[in-house]
Amino acid sequence: MDATSAAPAAPRPETFSPPASPVLALDFGRLKNKLEAYLRPEDIGRVEAAYHFSARAHEGQFRLSGEPYISHPVAVADIIADWRLDSQALIAALLHDVMEDTHISKSEIAERFGKVSAELVDGLSKLDKIEFRSHEEAQAENFRKMLLAMATDLRVILIKLADRLHNMRTLDSVRSAKRRRIATETLDIYAPIANRLGLNTLYRELQELSFSHKYPMRYRVLSRAIKAARGNRREVVGKVLKAIEERLPQWGIAAEVQGREKHLYSIYRKMQEKHLSFSQVLDIYGFRVIVHDVPSCYLAIGALHSMYKPVPGKFKDYIAIPKANGYQSVHTTLIGPFGTPVEVQVRTAQMHHIADSGVASHWLYKDDEKTLTELQQRTHSWLQSLLELQSTSSEATEFLEHVKIDLFPGEVYVFTPHGKILSLPRGATAVDFAYAVHTDIGNSCVACRVNGDLVPLRTELENGDQIEIISAAHANPNPAWLSYVRTGKARAQIRHFLKNAQHEESVTLGERLLNQALRPHGLALGQISTFAWDRFLRDRGVRSKKEVLADIGLGKRLPVIVARRLSQAQDLESGRPDVIKPKPAGAIHISGSEGIAVQLGHCCQPIPGDPIIGVIRKGRGLEVHRHDCTAVAKVRGDRGRWVDVEWEPGQDRLFDVTIRVLTREGRGVLARVASAVSDADCNIHNVTMDNEQGLYTALNLTIQVRDRMHLANVMRAVRRVPDVVRISRPRSDGRGSD
Repeated sequence: MDATSAAPAAPRPETFSPPASPVLALDFGRLKNKLEAYLRPEDIGRVEAAYHFSARAHEGQFRLSGEPYISHPVAVADIIADWRLDSQALIAALLHDVMEDTHISKSEIAERFGKVSAELVDGLSKLDKIEFRSHEEAQAENFRKMLLAMATDLRVILIKLADRLHNMRTLDSVRSAKRRRIATETLDIYAPIANRLGLNTLYRELQELSFSHKYPMRYRVLSRAIKAARGNRREVVGKVLKAIEERLPQWGIAAEVQGREKHLYSIYRKMQEKHLSFSQVLDIYGFRVIVHDVPSCYLAIGALHSMYKPVPGKFKDYIAIPKANGYQSVHTTLIGPFGTPVEVQVRTAQMHHIADSGVASHWLYKDDEKTLTELQQRTHSWLQSLLELQSTSSEATEFLEHVKIDLFPGEVYVFTPHGKILSLPRGATAVDFAYAVHTDIGNSCVACRVNGDLVPLRTELENGDQIEIISAAHANPNPAWLSYVRTGKARAQIRHFLKNAQHEESVTLGERLLNQALRPHGLALGQISTFAWDRFLRDRGVRSKKEVLADIGLGKRLPVIVARRLSQAQDLESGRPDVIKPKPAGAIHISGSEGIAVQLGHCCQPIPGDPIIGVIRKGRGLEVHRHDCTAVAKVRGDRGRWVDVEWEPGQDRLFDVTIRVLTREGRGVLARVASAVSDADCNIHNVTMDNEQGLYTALNLTIQVRDRMHLANVMRAVRRVPDVVRISRPRSDGRGSD
């Protein structure tokens, strides 16, 4: 959709004829000249028919700049013609807005121009017929549709990028607030997609245009500073360029040398990331050396290093290990004349084509099938990962979040035990690596070795690390992993697993809670008839019984209300006038190991032997607290929110509980207290210390006990230590209880 359109849709025309405007005819004439260089005459005829069709459909519509609307589709087609895309893509580019802005249907496009072009147009069309809760949700759903269409046919995103490029070039007519929103969206989504597909020229232009519209004042100030600096640094650039052109032939290297000024946005981003002023950014100029073959690339690096000293750590070999988008070059940074750092990129002519055009090289340079096939395989793998993310992301906003994470290029290259190279984002951890290898390995990983040493799973990986993942058959993802994973795939798979696990546990808990709530009505869950359930589901607009049980387990529905409604429906079916004598509901047994749906309160840390109460929290399931916990005082009056619970007999697990030990200051006190805890057959999980008025020290020990009796034994053992003044188990209100 054109971001700069203004007029309402025109009625659908019955006949189609060329527009009268000589300017538009001239624009299409220029496009036609491009097409004649690589398309067959019959294909050009179909593209021209699409042009006339689109012009007539958009007749009477104008852009905010005042131009006839058809000028936009022609410009989009002109951009993709530079990539030599086929006639189907060109037809889709010319028609990409007709389904949104006119009454033309997909079936009519398919009938006139073929099913493939119609599918491309449909993939480019927004979801205008669906109601969304917010603009952000609508945008996320549109991106999801576009990206999934791209996974089916790459031409969708190429046309969309061309569409966005022309909109950005003509954004001046749009009001400032919308300009900034579109520029931000372009920086966040479209520019990274262009980069991920290797369309470097397009990527840089989208960045520059977005920068100029999002931060117009900063753009103007930096632009003026660059112009002023050109005069001062021209001597350095000229000197370096001349030196490189003289040195390479001496080493027998035939090369084309290009001097280039770095883009404003990359300079601005460097200033931001490294907190530099413009005067501190010295490397605003770079050089590109284009040679004939790969050996000449490395020979050229040797020649350059013999001229100027290289900066340690700034040598990057993207030929041996290409970037994910297919980019290949050798980068080095040299200390040039007057101490000025100079970045040089060395590549072959074929690498240069790939660096500029990325996946579009498939249409541009079909003579180098080997390189292009490798690039297509990488792109295909990424597109497949999008489909995988889609299958594990229930909401469009979540899907978009995962895609945005993966759009930023990988910077860390690590090895599997078998020597395979994997590219991961900077800051990626061992968990990201595990999911990159395979989802099942990620879900079951328990430890890892980096370069032969056992390290925590949250360890950030470095270039060249060799990673070995240790997995266990019954291990599951930990929710804490979400706080440090970096890849979209890892985040999506962890969330997917936890959601499914929580859902199943919530259904089980919901059954127990509803069964308990039905007992006062003289019913059990298994006695509820299909009629009663169907009536309840229909009246409440719920799809399934399982969904109701999950909602009860998650605290989204109160079991007493559901039980009452089901009982009424059951009575209605049987027509029984008698009133069943209520039976006691009975308590739910808690083992403390139920999982996500049942949680022990962190505020009061209940353990077996403590009197407990269950509280239904919306979205969190059942929380178990001690009877005297202040956190549940507010819900005591709401009978529908609390549940009778009791400990399951025969517990065989450990529970965390905190005790506060006040001791006199002295050497070795902590060791003596720890020894007493250990002698009572107890483990210390965590220790913190507070100094109280200089004379006493308060030790806060988180220990692991089996039950209340075990805790009492530990506290008696600690109390016998001579330095201990007082020992207590803190309550949730902060006060202690001996």
